[in-house]
Order: sequence, then C-alpha cells, then structure tokens
Amino acid sequence: MFDMNRRQFLTASALFAAPTMLGLAGCGSSSDSAAEGEGAFVFKHGFDLDYRPYSYIDDDGNNAGFDVELAQAVCEYYGWEYQAVPFNWDAKDAELEAGSCDCIWSGFTMNGREDDYLWSEPYSDNTQMIMVKKDSGIATLADLAGKKVGVQTATSAYDLLNDEEGQKALCDTFDSLEVYDTYTTAITDLKADAVDALAIDVTRANEALAKDDTLIVLEEELGSEVYGIGFRKDDTELCDQVNAALEALAADGTVDKIAENYPEIADYITLGK
Repeated sequence: MFDMNRRQFLTASALFAAPTMLGLAGCGSSSDSAAEGEGAFVFKHGFDLDYRPYSYIDDDGNNAGFDVELAQAVCEYYGWEYQAVPFNWDAKDAELEAGSCDCIWSGFTMNGREDDYLWSEPYSDNTQMIMVKKDSGIATLADLAGKKVGVQTATSAYDLLNDEEGQKALCDTFDSLEVYDTYTTAITDLKADAVDALAIDVTRANEALAKDDTLIVLEEELGSEVYGIGFRKDDTELCDQVNAALEALAADGTVDKIAENYPEIADYITLGK
C-alpha cells in the first residue's frame, strides 16, 4: 500500500473508509451533512486551548501543537473535514458528552481513567515532574515541605497530588496547593515568585525550559504515565479508524515528521516504536 503515490493512497483510503463512515452516523459522531449521506465526515477534535506543545492557540490565533497536526493528518488520510474544538481543560467531559467534539485529544493521560473512556492506543509517554526556578533552593521533593506549589486543574498532576495512593502524603506537606486554569498562568506566577514550584508534565515543562533557562525540573519524579485519545464508549468504529490511521501514519514517516516540529517531546512519542 505504501508504494502508491499520495493521491492514489488518499483516494483508496477514502473509498475503504466510506462504509465505516456511514456506520458512524448511527452513533452520533458525524456532522449533519454526513448523517444525510452528503459531504465529508466532520471530525471534531476536542483539545486543551493552552497545553503546549501538544495543543494550543498560538499568538496569531491559530490552532497549533503536535496533537493538532496529527489529528489534521488523520483527517487528510481519510479525506475528512477537520474541525477544531478548543476548550478550557476542566470543560473537556462536558464538551465530549454534549457531542461538541468527537474525542479528547490533547496530551490526555490514560492512567487512572482507563474505564472512563474508550481509548485509542497510547501514543506518547510522559512523566510528572516538579519545576522550580534555578535559584529556589529546592532540590528534592522533601524540600517542598512548607512551600506553595502550583498545578493546573483537572490534570493528572492534580489528581496525583490528591490521590491517597499517589502523592497526597507529599501534598500534605505543602504550605498550599495553588490550582490554575492553565499552565501558562502558573508558569508566569512561578517566575514571579507567587508560587515556589509547579507539579507539571515533563513534556509541558520541556517546552517552558526551552524558552527560559532560569527554570529547571527536579531529578525526582512524581509519577509516570501514557497519553491516549479518549472517545465516548460507544464510538468504537471511530476509535478503530483513528487507530488504523495512526498506525499507517507512523509507518509512512508522517508522525516522525510532525514530531520534528516539537523537539521537546519527540523522544516521548511512541507511535511506530
């Protein structure tokens, strides 16, 4: 199949996918036009509007990030229409349940949520870390006792620090846990000394460190996890199609090419490896 040229490949893929796309209309995942048998299927990509480098709105107001580009590549593969559905992260479940988006695809941690969604195959490794300023005097997790620590709401880092089987015992040593809507705001407060440290995904931290050499992450990890794409539990056909496309895009080098645009996370991407 991969000996075809790009035009032949996309045409064949679209023809192959057509019967399955008609099946999607029955489970409420398609646009109105697709449900009526007209036009391309509209893939509604739900993502965090400020989770660099996986998904975000850039300074020019454009949708950007590794997950955004990969979702767009999946749509190109099948000839689907791509529709961006950015939201504040704490609204993700409401958006999915309302049908505003077809999936949550935005550096979304599978661990601890295995039964809450229908999941794609994992596509990225990740680690929860603590980020501080170089001159903070904080070198270990034990040094966080009595400190103000920030975290983004509804994230796996937040869940980990509030989980009795996770890092709640560590959290209980903090002076306070400051909860933010976005990591962009949290990082600004860290640099301004409004908080002493941030609990943050290492891939998000790497993006910040690449821009500011006054920040570091501690060697000790809070925890490790994997990222996947979360679908509604009855959207099995759509999930299967996305998995098939990701496998093909990994095989033909598309995934690696997209990852080159985001060197801070390239080593964490597991598709095709």
